[in-house]
Amino acid sequence: MTASTTRRTTAARSRIAAVGAIAVAGALILTGCGDQTEKGSSSTPSGGTSKADSSAPLFSALPKKIQDAGVIKIGTDSAYAPMEFVEGGKIVGVDPDIAEALGKQLGVKMQFTAGTFDGLITSIYTGREDAIMSSITDNKQRQEGLDDKGQKIGKGIDFVDYFSSGLSLLVKKGNPEGIKSLDDLCGKTVAVQRGTTYEDEFKKQAEKCGDKKLTIQAFDTDAEAQTRVKAGGAVADLNDYPVAAYTVKTSGGGNDFEIAGQQSGVGLFGIGVSKDNTQLRDALKQALDAAIKDGSYAKALEKWNVQDSAVKSATVNAGQ
Repeated sequence: MTASTTRRTTAARSRIAAVGAIAVAGALILTGCGDQTEKGSSSTPSGGTSKADSSAPLFSALPKKIQDAGVIKIGTDSAYAPMEFVEGGKIVGVDPDIAEALGKQLGVKMQFTAGTFDGLITSIYTGREDAIMSSITDNKQRQEGLDDKGQKIGKGIDFVDYFSSGLSLLVKKGNPEGIKSLDDLCGKTVAVQRGTTYEDEFKKQAEKCGDKKLTIQAFDTDAEAQTRVKAGGAVADLNDYPVAAYTVKTSGGGNDFEIAGQQSGVGLFGIGVSKDNTQLRDALKQALDAAIKDGSYAKALEKWNVQDSAVKSATVNAGQ
């Protein structure tokens, strides 16, 4: 699976966009539907030990139920490389590697189960999963159980924030046009996947450019947009930072692209847990802080070339 084929359809919306139709409404309109986690999907232990390790530094911080089970069940939508995707029948990526670091601190398995993104919060409400970890933007709507119109539709969940991410410009290796920000695109041509928040961002920039016209070439897939940039027909593509970073690392053996400038529209990804399970929430927070301190968190990010998204410390419900 490549970054260009993850969760990208004509009507797709970034997981980062706090008010995107799919990212918010799809994840929050849950009380009217059942648990969407796929019963037949893969369930993959990722990290921790083969059984509960009561000698682990933070084992005692866990709820008794999880201590006895020796596992934290985590729901995810495993179709978003490099954050979480299936390779060789196993769920791998940034999130599973961070979870592995937490599992070692807690002394339990971190077991990922693949399901649908819009059913993840429901899986917390029903108790099917102990936690969810799937590049989910922490925002007030999800914390408070609100839909995109501000109506109460659920209890909401708590988040342990572990990753900071925004949008990044993907340019040809060597950055021949010297692009450093969206403002540098005025008078130039860009390529993007049609129907995404990235196209919306380019359209906003085009309005700012005014007479110095920004030409936008929209394609059915991000792969086509990337090909256009690589061929020199456009100066930049736009995508979520982790996806862009993964493309830089993997496309052409790292020789095709680079990221230009700083991320924009930065938000926080969080591990979601039930508001009734504050003990697990706090244990995960402690585990993340410990993993940051011992370097295993940084190692997980470096493996996937997303170290610019590191947080300095664990926070709870810090998303806006």
